[in-house]
Amino acid sequence: MNNYDIKDINQAEGGRRRIDWAEREMPVMRQIRERFAKEKPLKGLRVSACLHVTTETANLMVALQEGGADILLTASNPLSTQDDVAAALVNQWEIPTFGIKGEDDVTYKKHIGIALDHKPHITMDDGADLVATIHKDRRELLDEIVGGTEETTTGIIRLRAMAADKALKMPVISVNDAMTKHFFDNRYGTGQSTIDGIIRATNILLAGKVFVVIGYGWCGRGLAMRARGLGSQVVVTEVDPLKALEALMDGYQVMPIAEAAKIGDIFCTLTGDINVIDTHHFEVMKDGAIVANSGHFNVEINIPGLAEMSKGKPKLVRPYVEEYEIGDGRKINVLGEGRLINLAAAEGHPASVMDMSFANQALAAEYLVMNADNLDNNVYSVPAEIDAEIARMKLEAMGIEIDVLTGEQVKYLNSWEEGT
Repeated sequence: MNNYDIKDINQAEGGRRRIDWAEREMPVMRQIRERFAKEKPLKGLRVSACLHVTTETANLMVALQEGGADILLTASNPLSTQDDVAAALVNQWEIPTFGIKGEDDVTYKKHIGIALDHKPHITMDDGADLVATIHKDRRELLDEIVGGTEETTTGIIRLRAMAADKALKMPVISVNDAMTKHFFDNRYGTGQSTIDGIIRATNILLAGKVFVVIGYGWCGRGLAMRARGLGSQVVVTEVDPLKALEALMDGYQVMPIAEAAKIGDIFCTLTGDINVIDTHHFEVMKDGAIVANSGHFNVEINIPGLAEMSKGKPKLVRPYVEEYEIGDGRKINVLGEGRLINLAAAEGHPASVMDMSFANQALAAEYLVMNADNLDNNVYSVPAEIDAEIARMKLEAMGIEIDVLTGEQVKYLNSWEEGT
């Protein structure tokens, strides 16, 4: 097989072991893979996936392949690829894979082009790069596309903007909207894996530090929870008054970023927006402040602005830690080039939460095929029955039983005549 671009095919054996380890924590995906192998719901369909090349993603790719799909995988972030996993996908499963940890932007964009040369019927995105590139540069592909799925908040923001402008010319299912995704992946997955990335990069003690969480969506909630659990004094910044109020009621300090910048030891952005930490924030930060991002793109921190404020080029003081010395001698440490720190410096989310997220991806692809004629060019949420089925399968796999409504209870809940 020569249809791939990875770092080292000789890493395949180690990658296979880690993929198998992750599979143990993905019982829902196992059930879907086994059903897909029998029913072949994706037979004859080309699927191009632009996702983080991790052990969990590998298990999704194998399930789709078992379902009959012709798969091609490319990385959705230059720093998120696990090179041994990419090697295993190529060597063990002959899945064309394009991703090298640390690849430059030119290589990244070239890989996106190769994924589109695959002429997909279904796209799978984490950040909407495939869909956006199709609409900008490869519109001839739209005629054969059944639809797409999108994994993350940042991608959904892009896609909903396209839909609002009537620019979206294909149906896309927002996996990110599924409750079994954002309740668990975003909150528990991002919370733990972001802390993991920050600690691996810095090896600092979080207890007693002022930890500033910028954005209190589901990811921010999870990170704030875990930072507080490790003894940090957590400050939350927000632009949404309801989320700010919720953070306050959850027991966190709430203030503008400009105020938090003066007191924070560690900062992490989780907003999906641009220049959330800007030059005027760097101007008041403490010497030695640590700045990280756990949003999809590396635009949340104004790194070009920080570079202009600095003396010379940044110094790599540890793997994934770049030290910028600004005019008055203070030093600001940026982690993972401002990219997703949980994947840049660590391994991303634990497999047990990605089990549900990728179950949504697999079942959303099946849903697209089954309902292609009934879907307009818009962004759709994962159907509630799929969401509920994934939750049921997860509970069953964990050996947890729950109650079932009686016929009398169902009748009562659907009536209006009885009451006080």
